[in-house]
Amino acid sequence: MHVTKLLHTRMRVSDMEQTIAFYTGVLGLEVLERKTSPRGSHLAFLKVPNSEELIELTSFPPSGPVRVQEDLVHLAFQVESLDDTIAALTAKGVKITDGPTQTASGSRFLFIDAPDGYEIELIERPSGVTIV
Repeated sequence: MHVTKLLHTRMRVSDMEQTIAFYTGVLGLEVLERKTSPRGSHLAFLKVPNSEELIELTSFPPSGPVRVQEDLVHLAFQVESLDDTIAALTAKGVKITDGPTQTASGSRFLFIDAPDGYEIELIERPSGVTIV
């Protein structure tokens, strides 16, 4: 048996509306679907531009608030221009938590925090570079 494709990644969140506002308003993702699971979890599926994989957000209030450990998980998104990204983040009042940093390959990246403390890495890659 071999898997053939990554379909989505699930992340549990404390406040679905705040988290959706972050991913749509700051990063430009699109909500494709919202529903409630049979056990009562609130679900939202987000589409990332130029990607087939989805991000599934889930909120299950009876579990209590989410506590994300530092360096547990992060999502990485490619951006066209890190300088333009920094300007847009600054205009929206989003704090850069690390970077910008340049790698030996010429890629540049920075980190911001999503609600609940999930780290988001934003990467500018020079043409032809596929790994940070």
